[in-house]
Amino acid sequence: MKMSTVWSIVGAIIAIIIAWWVVNVAFSIAWFLVKAIIAVVVAAVIFALIKQAFRSKDKQRTRD
Repeated sequence: MKMSTVWSIVGAIIAIIIAWWVVNVAFSIAWFLVKAIIAVVVAAVIFALIKQAFRSKDKQRTRD
């Protein structure tokens, strides 16, 4: 086996390890962003519901 073949195999293995790590980091960041977006949407809906609940209570107080 030639030395260049050995280095090619070692290089391929190192490339796979680095690619695996990069893909893992990319998916971790993507999943974090998806969770953050979902959390913002849920928080906005809850905020709107709370605001609406207080607004309806304020309207009832002004009528009484």
